[in-house]
Amino acid sequence: MFLGIDIGTSSVKALLLNDAGSVVDTSSAEIPISRPRPLWSEQKPADWWTATNMAVAGLDVNKRHKVRAVGLSGQMHGATLLDKSLTPLRPAILWNDGRSLSESAELQAREPDFAAKGGNIVMPGFTAPKLEWVRRHEPDIFARIHKVLLPKDYVRLRMTGEIASDMSDSAGTLWMDVAKRRWHAPLLAACGLSEDQMPTLYEGPEETGLLRQEAAEAWGMDRVPVVAGGGDNAAGAVGVGVVDEGDALLSLGTSGVIFVAGNKFRSNPGSAAHAFCHALPDRWHLMSVMLSAASCLDWACRATGTKDAERLIEKAEQDGTIACQEVFLPYMSGERTPHNNPYASGVLFGLTHDSNTAQIAQAVLEGVAFGMADGLDALLACGIDIKSISVIGGGSQSAYWGRILAAVLKRPLFYRDGASSGPALGAARLARYSQHPMPYEDAFGAPATTNVIEPHDADMDRLDAKREKFSRLYTALSHEFTGA
Repeated sequence: MFLGIDIGTSSVKALLLNDAGSVVDTSSAEIPISRPRPLWSEQKPADWWTATNMAVAGLDVNKRHKVRAVGLSGQMHGATLLDKSLTPLRPAILWNDGRSLSESAELQAREPDFAAKGGNIVMPGFTAPKLEWVRRHEPDIFARIHKVLLPKDYVRLRMTGEIASDMSDSAGTLWMDVAKRRWHAPLLAACGLSEDQMPTLYEGPEETGLLRQEAAEAWGMDRVPVVAGGGDNAAGAVGVGVVDEGDALLSLGTSGVIFVAGNKFRSNPGSAAHAFCHALPDRWHLMSVMLSAASCLDWACRATGTKDAERLIEKAEQDGTIACQEVFLPYMSGERTPHNNPYASGVLFGLTHDSNTAQIAQAVLEGVAFGMADGLDALLACGIDIKSISVIGGGSQSAYWGRILAAVLKRPLFYRDGASSGPALGAARLARYSQHPMPYEDAFGAPATTNVIEPHDADMDRLDAKREKFSRLYTALSHEFTGA
């Protein structure tokens, strides 16, 4: 048995995988999030550990005691700052925090290696500008920083006592030479940091330490190895077999991601696409990120008084109006790919007296799809060919949303067994591989296909015209998104 733990933004998910590679149990525990000021997004590291213990405790204890290795995945880019006693100095600054826009521009101008070696333009969501913000605005805290960890790696510290990370998650800090898979001193120095303050880097399936005795006893397990794991998107890709050149996934979680695996390092910083290491050796990936995807449905539920996202989508499907007149810009937390604008905000345009919950729901589903298509175009501009797209995340459970996405992306979407488990499944697969090395096609092959949604010509025609309006609307309003 193998345990996968995913430190998400809204919850921690735990999953048990048996020796044959089948999911046998899952559990989750929610995590609170704090937005104390506009553009800020923070969490207390202690809350990750509390939720991790709760999620693991929710798994069948009779299966838990058979676990032979643990894999970790987690939300990327979060700045977790520790003092010499390895105690957090402040709440962690999260991936969807937009406070460091000016610091991002300054770092980009100051150090060309962010693009040349890091492979990415500097955006507020990444870790590096967050540290530059702390250096400027909280110098007393910055002076006390002993270690900088990512969210899942803080949980690893509590699990094992080790200061370690994996390549895929660490590439998202912007402090790595991504092609060479190592820390890059000039990028760290640009933020006033050194390699001594960074965790040791491992490939995803490598062991980073053993579960501490107290954690093992609390979880009803032996002191088993904990492997490096991966950032949430890389681990999610491992979970659905997206590991070879041109394999792709679409993740519909809090954020929306299109992830394409490759056998060599590619980057095109000008497109605002992300270029990172994969969670497996000698693999890299390209990724587009929109900061609000399924979370837009949560907003629409609150705005319309709808019970949950499932019911909201049902109302849209029952209305049956593909390409309704209402237009939704899904930038509830700003945007990364392709606009790189933390000040962008959500817009619901074209309302009339006839606009109802169904039309609003339809507009939100379409708006997220249009944002994903903008990200896909950015990836294709990097010169990679996309062979197939697998769908993961909570949004993967809606076939109707899949119909809209397939039409907007103009590609069939593949739904896989266990896809809703996402990164936790990939983390467990990496743990399994650490104890049973085998060919990648056997260890990380795509799970069985449960559904394929093909794009319909009529849907494509109607949504193509609406996407043009969507793009014109963003362009017309972009000068208004200033944060003032």
